[in-house]
Amino acid sequence: MSDTSVKEKSVSKVDINTLKDAFSLMAQAKAMTELYEENKDVTSKYVHATSRGHEAIQLAMAMQLKPQDWVAPYYRDDSVLLGIGMRPYELMLQLLAKRDDPFSGGRTYYSHPSLNDADKPKIPHQSSATGMQAIPTAGVAMGIALKEIHKMGEDYGDEKPVVVCSIGDAAMTEGEISEAMQMAALKQLPIIFFVQDNGWDISANEEETRAMNAAEYAVGFKKIETRSIDGTVFSESYNTMKEVIGLVRKERRPFLVHAKVPLLNHHTSGVRMEFYRHDQEELAEARSRDPYPKLIQELLDAGVSEKEIKDIEAASAKTVAADYKEALKADDPRPSDLENFYFAPTPVTEEKGEREPKGREKTVMVDSALFAIKEIMHKHPEALLYGQDVGARIGGVFREAATLAQTFGDDRVFNTPIQEAFIVGSTVGMSCVGLKPIVEVQFADYIWPGLNQLFTEVSRSYYLSNGKWATSMILRVPIGAYGSGGPFHSSSVESVVANIRGIKIAYPSTGADLKGLMKAAYYDPNPVVMFEHKGLYWSKIKGTEKAKTIEPDEDYIIPFGKGRIALAADEDKIENGETALVVTYGMGVYWAMNAAKNIKGKVEVLDLRTILPWDKDLVYERAKAHGRILVLTEEPDGPTFGRAIAGKIQEECFESLDAPVKYLGSIDTPAIPLNSVLEQTMIPNAEKVQAEVENLLAY
Repeated sequence: MSDTSVKEKSVSKVDINTLKDAFSLMAQAKAMTELYEENKDVTSKYVHATSRGHEAIQLAMAMQLKPQDWVAPYYRDDSVLLGIGMRPYELMLQLLAKRDDPFSGGRTYYSHPSLNDADKPKIPHQSSATGMQAIPTAGVAMGIALKEIHKMGEDYGDEKPVVVCSIGDAAMTEGEISEAMQMAALKQLPIIFFVQDNGWDISANEEETRAMNAAEYAVGFKKIETRSIDGTVFSESYNTMKEVIGLVRKERRPFLVHAKVPLLNHHTSGVRMEFYRHDQEELAEARSRDPYPKLIQELLDAGVSEKEIKDIEAASAKTVAADYKEALKADDPRPSDLENFYFAPTPVTEEKGEREPKGREKTVMVDSALFAIKEIMHKHPEALLYGQDVGARIGGVFREAATLAQTFGDDRVFNTPIQEAFIVGSTVGMSCVGLKPIVEVQFADYIWPGLNQLFTEVSRSYYLSNGKWATSMILRVPIGAYGSGGPFHSSSVESVVANIRGIKIAYPSTGADLKGLMKAAYYDPNPVVMFEHKGLYWSKIKGTEKAKTIEPDEDYIIPFGKGRIALAADEDKIENGETALVVTYGMGVYWAMNAAKNIKGKVEVLDLRTILPWDKDLVYERAKAHGRILVLTEEPDGPTFGRAIAGKIQEECFESLDAPVKYLGSIDTPAIPLNSVLEQTMIPNAEKVQAEVENLLAY
């Protein structure tokens, strides 16, 4: 059932008090826009956009939300924020980037909210990137649906929570919107895609950029019902949203509401309408659809006197002016605030549990991860795992999730479509509602579609929400060259990911470390990327047998940022200055240990185990002890994480060095060739490492 045309409808009457409340808020929103414009030399220091022209539909939706609901406003939604109960003063604190900005503490733009107040709908961290909010918000809805299936959390009876994702129509062309809608339709999630269509992108209009409007586009998603309305008429908007919100509360299925509205203000304070809207007829037509006089007429028709309307306007303008004066006096953030909320505190600070319990046999690395996740899921009903092909049929292309779906059911371990952005970004919403997602990207080569979400949403949520929304998730990523995987299944990408601030990264080289770090990652409230080298999963490559370890006990856990000495050098040779240190991780540990067999006692191998954070104390301590250091990675030579480690050692340990810090990585080519001869020529091996170490020792 779809209604994809805007047309005249018989509008049910809205309660007169609701009309008055809406008009008071609309008058505040209009007064705010006008005040910002009048004081643009002050208010435009930081970029902002306002809801002028969009107020009716925004208020019609927001005024009907309850504290158990969730909403994801976009950057033009200040009327939404007023509608859920925020004061103009609170919005102005963000406008002016003040310390007491309730959303971000002055860290992000106006109408980029994050909210976790008990008496209001919840708002996950919101970014500027158009359409980006759709996937995390669909993740909220998916989390709510899963919690209802498993009867977790509060029972709201007939007032079950709804999730609203607000989007500008121009953003509907983003591919990530499609991924969110696909999952909403597939899983029948309790979400409303709330699309405001003003006909503009920035300077590009709908004729230039869109083949169809949002409601027409949604027809392709067969299980998403649509409504298309005139978003300038408050009563029509209110009644439509009342119907749709009521249906979603009751029937737990997705809707899309498409509302036509005019843009009556600048795109933003930095991109003003006079820069590009030169067609006076177009402007006049837009202004003729202003929702403000339309709501005044509704009030008059309902019997409200002109005097009362004027009184409401005057009171609203007075409130806005007073709040602005108050906001101007508020404190700016302090320099000491800068690094607050980088990471949420983790309870895991020391290695605990038994690493090598007696009476157990050695386990391949892939099974160590499997057993860790199985133990987690037995103990924690909020834990779940999803990604491509992780379900019951094969349990992952590397069998890394084998038996999990059979053990825990298809609602806790499930396949997703091929959409890495959703797999990554949905964890923001899932985490917000109290679930603990473990997700998978099949190969490191396919992480790229997910990087947009990892960088913009996952990694920044805690910092930009000023500590309100940490994203607790684990992203498993099989990585590295193995068995002629070729150019699209063999890449090493850790340096790219390591440049994303706000996440943690593990790259273990043994089954015991993988299990201990998987447990640490689960209990860490921050996002974690777990790189797992495919060539170490089964120890099939000669020389990697030590990746196969005795499975640690259930309580074994390793804190992030703690390396280990995988191979020690002889103490007497260290004292005589005859040794070298190899700093590495992943497969590099085995190249180094195999090289050391031919340089007995003279090589120490330091396994970082985690990349973010990395164990600076241990690295610097051992670098100073040896004086000769090789940093070894599988990545091609260039501006890599390994090169950064080498630079830090050079900087921090310079006076203790007996030779320049050396670096060894793969030969620099655009891709890893399929042919096994070319592959082996490209990547490091024990012979190459031995040659580099011998050169260091001879320096």
